[in-house]
Amino acid sequence: MNPASLILLAFAMSTDAFAASVGRGAELSKVRFISALRIGVVFGVVEAIMPLAGWALGHVAMRFVSGIDHWIAFAMLALLGGHMIWEGLKKGGADAIKVAGAQQEDKSIWLIAVTALATSIDAMAVGITLALTDINIVVASLAIGLATTLMVTLGTLLGRAIGTIVGKWAEVLGGLILIAIGVAVLYEHLAGLTSV
Repeated sequence: MNPASLILLAFAMSTDAFAASVGRGAELSKVRFISALRIGVVFGVVEAIMPLAGWALGHVAMRFVSGIDHWIAFAMLALLGGHMIWEGLKKGGADAIKVAGAQQEDKSIWLIAVTALATSIDAMAVGITLALTDINIVVASLAIGLATTLMVTLGTLLGRAIGTIVGKWAEVLGGLILIAIGVAVLYEHLAGLTSV
């Protein structure tokens, strides 16, 4: 996976957390930068840990699937991308985003962490996929964590101005990016096979 694909992957992984943070920001009467940054860091740390956990699981399974690993990576990324697009487009998406919202700015850090965990399950699945590719998982996890911290902080700050609809479309864009990365992984493998 090249650096451009890694950057796209990192931001694609942050879109569902961004959508949740936009919903939270839209419900707050006033948002302070330090509070938005705190929420961003919590989401970022959780989002960085989940690919590591998925990578460990995928690494164990890799010896059993090494012959079809590129097809598995493609299928998982395509399914995750399709799921993100579905979640972004479905009618109840805006209500689901409000799980991350609160009436008060001083929300429990534990509730924020639970929301972060809920939005990072797909990052664990991507971690499994990354075990099947030639990538440094620590670099990938850090990139995902930093992108999520940035996107959640911005989403919380801008939530009142841009509303939840932008968060939903961000999730659709993230899904499209995941599908594109899956196609690229498959293409690179098949092109390598045909050139040998």
